[in-house]
Amino acid sequence: MTGQPITAAARCIAHIQPAHWQAADRGLVAKMLSEFTHEGLFEPAALGNETYALTNDDGTRLYRFSARRFALWHWEIRPDSVACIEGDTPVALDAARLLIDFRDTLGMQDPVLSLYLEEIAATRYSAAYKQANAHLKAADFPGADFQAIEAAMTEGHPAFVANNGRMGFSGSDFLAFAPEAATPIRLIWVAAHRSRLSVAAAADRTIEGHLARELDACTRERFANQLDEQGLDAEAYLYMPVHPWQWQNKLVFAFADELASGHLVYLGFGPNAYQAQQSVRTLFNHDVPSRCYVKMSLSILNMGFSRGLSPYYMSGTPAICDWLAALVEGDATLQAMGFSILREVAAIGYRHPRFEAGLAKTDAANKMLSALWRESPVTRLGEGESLMTMAALLHRDTAGDSVLAAFIEAAGGDVDAWLDAWLWAYMGPVLHCFYAHDLVFMPHGENLILVMKNHQVDRVIMKDIGEEIAVMDPAAALPADVARIAIPVPEDVRTLSIFTDLFDLIFRYVAPILARDCGYDETRFWDRVAACITRYQNAHPAYHDKYARYDLFAPDFIRSCLNRLQLANNRQMLDLADPTASLQFHGRLANPVAAGAGGG
Repeated sequence: MTGQPITAAARCIAHIQPAHWQAADRGLVAKMLSEFTHEGLFEPAALGNETYALTNDDGTRLYRFSARRFALWHWEIRPDSVACIEGDTPVALDAARLLIDFRDTLGMQDPVLSLYLEEIAATRYSAAYKQANAHLKAADFPGADFQAIEAAMTEGHPAFVANNGRMGFSGSDFLAFAPEAATPIRLIWVAAHRSRLSVAAAADRTIEGHLARELDACTRERFANQLDEQGLDAEAYLYMPVHPWQWQNKLVFAFADELASGHLVYLGFGPNAYQAQQSVRTLFNHDVPSRCYVKMSLSILNMGFSRGLSPYYMSGTPAICDWLAALVEGDATLQAMGFSILREVAAIGYRHPRFEAGLAKTDAANKMLSALWRESPVTRLGEGESLMTMAALLHRDTAGDSVLAAFIEAAGGDVDAWLDAWLWAYMGPVLHCFYAHDLVFMPHGENLILVMKNHQVDRVIMKDIGEEIAVMDPAAALPADVARIAIPVPEDVRTLSIFTDLFDLIFRYVAPILARDCGYDETRFWDRVAACITRYQNAHPAYHDKYARYDLFAPDFIRSCLNRLQLANNRQMLDLADPTASLQFHGRLANPVAAGAGGG
């Protein structure tokens, strides 16, 4: 009957239309073929004229496609070129069917395949939603708002195939909490008894002062009055935010005893609207952008991990960030490059006594109620500057147009100049931290915020520090509350922090975009990368011995494979106590900046 309001159940599937679903399926099949081939799981046969074919495990289906091959064994496969043929008959592309077709080749055991099929279905669901609800064209990005760009991202992670699984979300949850939906989110607040808490704050604040910055006086008074009305002493509690999904799906059950005892008190919703970031459990304060991001426990399974947040682990995070901020601010080279970090300045973790007594600290049950606050980059903007996630540089709109190309054009069209500015702002600090401080990050697109000026990269800001930083020297002289980041890393894999994280997970995708959208030869791109390395090394001859020991112009490097990790164990890809030991390696990749090839 027309005129009736659409129900929540119908809204969840409004984007599941044939055209959107087919586009999502086709794109995901092309990505599977590309990334599984890149990792050596697939070995396509050449048919000539840039056309290739794969036959499934039982020989009943043939996958045929066109591909341009680039450095680092990268296969750029056009989604519209992919065909699946059964006998002599073309059949519809289906990402789930492809997994089943190649389950033996992929080495997928039943439990892994079962969950992976769900993750692939959810990833397609998200891709179809993005197809149906794309608001920004590539040409719009140079003038777009920071958070509008955040919500417009389509890829999640460029290398992972099943990158938007979010196991635990319902259809309604997706519309309410997924980054691409960009629905305003109001946080639930609770009062947590101090006897249950692990609390930490940066050196420049107390936890009470921090909460006073994040919650206005009227809200704090309202919360205190609620505690008063229940005969509870407000001074014995701290306020902490809870993701609405976590409250409904975990805490009302698992923490019911704590609610009954009064150690945990429901206070209701806070006043500010937040927006989910690409990492899903981190939210940006849309109403007061100068306030902190807040990262909360969200016990969904996504990309190989349950996304809880450990109160024990977080207790050291502000001190680590303070240490790193002091190092960055005291390093003249990093300051000259404009590099800075967003500190994680406060953390509150709730320790449930029963879970804590009966289960290991690393168990998901001990990570169900925690909050971490991270500085906002908005306060650091100067005149004429804007912010953008670096992930946007790999983004294409639904018409296939490139955001990177749009920025280069908006900046005047000089590709060399644009790349040199970006590479120096991005790669320069990574090189310096590596060689000068034995310090490595996780510098993928989602963790870097670009500060743009005149549509060029002026400088970069690094975020998500606490869980993704390491000093590659177990004997490093570090303060006691920072010592956990000193991690033994075998000599032969240390350079993977650059070869894998920059070359393979960022630059491998940039080179084809430049070739296709800017007519810019990939060799020329890798020459710019080599020139950036050489520029840094010439400016810092004191590290000459390290340049030889950790040679970025080596002929090749070991191939680290992310999808192999997920296919091996998609419930917990890495042992967080020893992540290096969990890595999956397969063969070696020719180094595109090797001496004599890349200008080194």
